[in-house]
Amino acid sequence: MTFTLRRLALATGCLLLAGNALAAEPKRPECIAPASPGGGFDLTCKLVQSALVNEKILSKPMRVTYMPGGVGAVAYNAVVAQRPADAGTLVAWSSGSLLNLAQGKFGRFDENAVKWLSAVGTSYGAIAVKADSPYKTLDDLVAALKKDPSKVVIGSGGTVGSQDWMQTALIAKAAGINPRDLRYVALEGGGEIATALLGGHIQVGSTDISDSMPHIQSGNMRLLAVFSEERLDDPEMKNIPTAKEQGYDIVWPVVRGFYLGPKVSDEDYAWWKDSFDKMLASEDFAKLRDQRELFPFAMTGEELDTYVKKQVAQYKVLAKEFGLIQDQPQ
Repeated sequence: MTFTLRRLALATGCLLLAGNALAAEPKRPECIAPASPGGGFDLTCKLVQSALVNEKILSKPMRVTYMPGGVGAVAYNAVVAQRPADAGTLVAWSSGSLLNLAQGKFGRFDENAVKWLSAVGTSYGAIAVKADSPYKTLDDLVAALKKDPSKVVIGSGGTVGSQDWMQTALIAKAAGINPRDLRYVALEGGGEIATALLGGHIQVGSTDISDSMPHIQSGNMRLLAVFSEERLDDPEMKNIPTAKEQGYDIVWPVVRGFYLGPKVSDEDYAWWKDSFDKMLASEDFAKLRDQRELFPFAMTGEELDTYVKKQVAQYKVLAKEFGLIQDQPQ
């Protein structure tokens, strides 16, 4: 190797080392749960809050803060517009976030506005009732809706077009009921749905299984159906029937993960991606995920970005079928 080449190689190595040194553990890491405490976003933040410390990726637990509004819209806009380069701020997202993005519910920002970091697990949509509800099966619920949909108050996270709304709309469509005739109460996430259901303010909760399990275990709530392909392989869930086995061909996974602001540096993004890759491969993380009633779904970086864009495109098709968005003129 010539002297010039040796100098070039040395300089390149120093640049690489310098680049790696730019990213380090954030001083005040924060996880934003874009809803009220107690729901799926809260669960997602607290899962990684524990896991990142357990794996010694963070020296102390990140703060969990709550930014409810628009089932993620307020947090999305705040991070993109006001904190775009804050490398210490993670924001939780779910499949419901992607569905809302597909309908333009996040305002002027679309799915290209943030840096998608990681998916850490999946839950499944579910239909919940109080333990003493007269509805024992989906057919019982459908019969009541056919008789008089105004008499059945359904609580869902978000308004018409939200993920929870879509779950009951798919049931209604399969039963020949106009989804627009259903009576909804818009709530801010799984925590509020459970509170309203157990308080008798709604008769049915369109939610997801991970939000519901603490109330199932306490004996206060039942699930009429879970929207998975088959019964879930979990001792406490194996007796919960699927919608499919009751004659309703509906499957709705609820993927959960995190994104970063759009101007977070490539070095900081790479630090987080490497950290999540390490965490997701850990057996300890798998145990924590299972404790929080989530199922395996691990994806980071470009693979996740591709997945998100594909899901948003698919949700746009579904939203058009229900008349939630219109084709744009060419």
